[in-house]
Formats: sequence, structure tokens, C-alpha cells
Amino acid sequence: MAIREKQAVSRRQGQLFTLVALLLAAVNLRLAVTSVGPVLTEIRAGLGMSAAAAGLLTSVPVLCFASIGLAAPRLARRFGAARVIAGGLALLTAGLAVRPFAGGTVSFLLLSAVALAGIALVNVLLPSIVKDRFPDRVGSVTGLYSIALNIGATTAAAATVPLTGTFGDDWRLGLACWALAAIIALPPWFLMARERDVAGGPSSDQAPVRVSRHPVAWALAVYFGMQSTSAYVIIGWLPQIYRDAGVSAEMAGVLFAVTSFLGVPLTFLLSALVGRFRSQSAIALVLGLFGIAGWAGLWASPAAAPLLWAILLGVVNTAFPLVLTMIALRGRNPSTVVRLSAFAQGVGYLIAIPGPILIGVLHEATGGWRVPLALMALLMIPQILAGMAAGRDRQI
Repeated sequence: MAIREKQAVSRRQGQLFTLVALLLAAVNLRLAVTSVGPVLTEIRAGLGMSAAAAGLLTSVPVLCFASIGLAAPRLARRFGAARVIAGGLALLTAGLAVRPFAGGTVSFLLLSAVALAGIALVNVLLPSIVKDRFPDRVGSVTGLYSIALNIGATTAAAATVPLTGTFGDDWRLGLACWALAAIIALPPWFLMARERDVAGGPSSDQAPVRVSRHPVAWALAVYFGMQSTSAYVIIGWLPQIYRDAGVSAEMAGVLFAVTSFLGVPLTFLLSALVGRFRSQSAIALVLGLFGIAGWAGLWASPAAAPLLWAILLGVVNTAFPLVLTMIALRGRNPSTVVRLSAFAQGVGYLIAIPGPILIGVLHEATGGWRVPLALMALLMIPQILAGMAAGRDRQI
């Protein structure tokens, strides 16, 4: 009896250690992206960066997430998921630490790609760790690390300018500070990397699965792509939509923050709901209906009920933790989850690339926001259909 109790305590301690490692990694998954925007003007002035190069900088994250992430399953098979995650965090640390001191635009972009390559690997592999270590609590653990990701992203966006001010308005030091968060996340993953057969390692992968042949994988990829399109349009254009409707710059910033901050309590609620249902199709439907209402409200009159539209769009943004949870649930074992995560995120981000660009083109061509917003409301329909297909209770 004493031996069993010791084993149970050891298992709980191991899970707690893994959970801490997951949360520390998740906090870092958007720092390299959200820390740049607040000081982009200073970066452009300091590096002599053109508007075209600045536009390329905003598209590098999606390109890296789509391309580099596809290599994660092969790397995980060879080295084990924990080792690849440790390597990804090391790349992120190096990129964050060195990027601010780049001598020119090209080197800044290349070092950004280094950091984002590390993020791409971690993005794909974390769901497999959840499946491997927390098979009975996939929804709740995915919810927790999604919250950590959201908190990290919001903190970097809000604190980069104050940090820069602390260092005498030196944007380079303000950006370099975020490497410390990545450094803190490294030690537990270096320890876990000693375990070779974890979530996608050699021993767990004797029968590779071609996930691209399965309809559920394509449903997940389309759902991931459509929710990413919505999220990146919100990030890129929502404040401007409000400002063009006569809302003050300060209020537009607050309304945009609402869509982000809502992710914390809503993800808690979502993780509780996911655990109660074998199918997530109804949840995907409800989130999509909130999205239609939010985009349609902006189409009708952005200034009529701006807070309501922001809340509705904040709700639909929780499609991100939902799709991460579904990826982990749809794979029968951790090695399959690795492939499913790589496929869904790789193809999904490719689907998402044109969205924000097309919205900008339509806005410029029509001289207003009604056509772009009508398109966003219509895009909720394929998102709903893909989410309902991906949410069915089945596994690869």
C-alpha cells in the first residue's frame, strides 16, 4: 500500500512539473510577435525599414508557423517531442536576445524568423505533451496553457513601451528583455528532454499515420485556418474600423483590449465545457454564431454598440483554444497528435495568410468597411461547418 501511495505521489509531482513546464512555454508563444507592434515606429526609424519591409515583418509569423511547424513530427520521431520543444525554446531565446541588436532590416527579419521558427516547433508539439501526460484532462490543461499564451501576448503588447521608457527610450533593450521569459522556460524542458520516449519519440511511433488522408484532419485544418483568419483580421484591423467610425483612438484601443482580455475567463469556461461533452460540434456552432453577430454588428454600425461588438468578437476568438483541444482529442495517441497538430496548424496558417491582406485590399478598393465586414460575416459559415465536422466524437 505504501509503495502505491508513493507511486501516486510521484505521478502527481511529475504531472505538476509538466504542467509548470507547459505554462512557462506557453507564455512565450506570442512574445516575439506582440512585442514588436508597440515600437514598430521606433524600429523602422532605427533600422531605416521601409513600409514594404514592415509589412513583410507582420507576415513572417504566419509564414513561419505554416512552414517550420510541418517539420515538427519528423523531428519529434527522431529526437522526442520534449527535446524538440527544448530546442525550439532555445531558438526563441537566441532570436529574442539578438534580434534587437541587428544592424539592418534584413538581419532583423532573419533573426525574427529564428525566434518564430522556435515558436512554430513548440506550437505544434505542446498538444502531444498534453495528450501524453494528461490523457484524462486534455480540455482543462489545454485551457490553462491557452490562458498562459494569452497572458503572455497581452503582457508583451502592454509592457514593451513602458520597458523601453525605463531604458531611456531604447527600443532595443525594451525588446531584448523578453528573452528573459524564454530563458526561464528552458530549464524544465532541458530536464524533460532526458526522457527520450515522450509524445512522438521513437518507441511511440512504430506505425506512422497519414493524417492528410482523414477528413477529420482537413476539418481541423480548415477550422484552424478560418479562426486564424478572423483573429488576424481583428488584430490587424479592428482598431482602425472603430476609428474610421468616429470612435476615439483611446477608446478603440480599449475595445481591442476587451477582445483579448475576454480570452482568460472564457477559456476557463470553455475548458470546463469541453470536458463534459464527447463532441465539441455544438460549441463550435455557438462560437460561430457569436462571430456572425459581431461582424454583422460592425457592418451595420460600428459606433452604435461598440462594446457589444467587441465582446461578441472576443467570444469567437476562443475558437483558438477550442481547436487546440480538438486536435489533442482527435488523435488516438501522442504521436498521432503530433502529426495532426502539424497538419492542422501548417495548412491552417496557409489558409489564413490571405485574409488580412484581402480585407485591406477590399477596404481600399471600396473606400469603406461594409464589403470587408460582410465578407468576414460570411466566412463564419465555413468556420462553423468545419468546426462541427472537426468536433464530432471520433479519433484518428
